Parts: sequence; structure tokens; C-alpha cells
Amino acid sequence: MKRKKKMKGKNRERRRKFFAALKQIRPRPLDYVVIAVAVVIISGFSHFALQRSGPARSVEIQSEDGTFIYPLDTPREVHVHGPLGDSIVVIKDGGVRFTDSPCRDKICIAAGILTETDDWTACLPNRVFITITGAPLDKSPVDARAF
Repeated sequence: MKRKKKMKGKNRERRRKFFAALKQIRPRPLDYVVIAVAVVIISGFSHFALQRSGPARSVEIQSEDGTFIYPLDTPREVHVHGPLGDSIVVIKDGGVRFTDSPCRDKICIAAGILTETDDWTACLPNRVFITITGAPLDKSPVDARAF
């Protein structure tokens, strides 16, 4: 029991010293400038990193058979062969979704309709991966995938 009281007293003393040291710290005007510059740089990088490409234009379907690209504006039903069997992917109304798959849990079907650029879903047991791609904002023919 005495040990617990002794530890509480030490912890209380440590906290008191810590907060006393914090009160002595006084930021200088240049500290505020450095913080403001850091906030601007971080927000600028975040804006460019999180910026999406242009409008959704096509669907990229990857499987063991290869990569296939289909336009989003043409309705179609695609049978994609995988190790477990055929997954059925439906493209219509500017979106894409799995409608049937031989996998056990059917998580790919539960993902629903994908409509936005860079949205993706996958049927991992059947090794089928779907991504919606769009035109780059700068209309450049070279993108990160070229390298």
C-alpha cells in the first residue's frame, strides 16, 4: 500500500514539473511563420495527391487472361474467366458491377455499382480486378503507368 502512495506521489510530481516546463516555453514570431508555411505546404501537397482524374470514361478488367478495357457508355455483360469459374460483370448507365461470381462470400457483388474515377473492386478468390479509369485532367498522353 505504501508503494502505491509513493508511486502516486512521484507521478504527481512529474506531471507538475512537466506542466511547469510547458508554461515557460514562449513561442517566438518566427515559430508562427514556420507553422504557417508547414500548413500551406502540407495542404498544397494533399490537394494534388488527392485530386482525381477527369470524368469516368472506361472500365479496366484484369484477370489471369489479361487486361481488357471497355467504354462505360456502352452497355454490355462481360464474362471474365478465373480459376474458380466465370465472374459476370455488367456495364450499364455509366457504372460497372459484379452481378455473379463463383466465390464463396460474394463480397465483390456486395460492393455495388462503381461510378467514380479510380473506384475499384475485386473478386480475390477468382482473381478478377475492376477499376474505373478516366481521362487525365491535363490531357497528357503520358501518365504514371507509362513508367
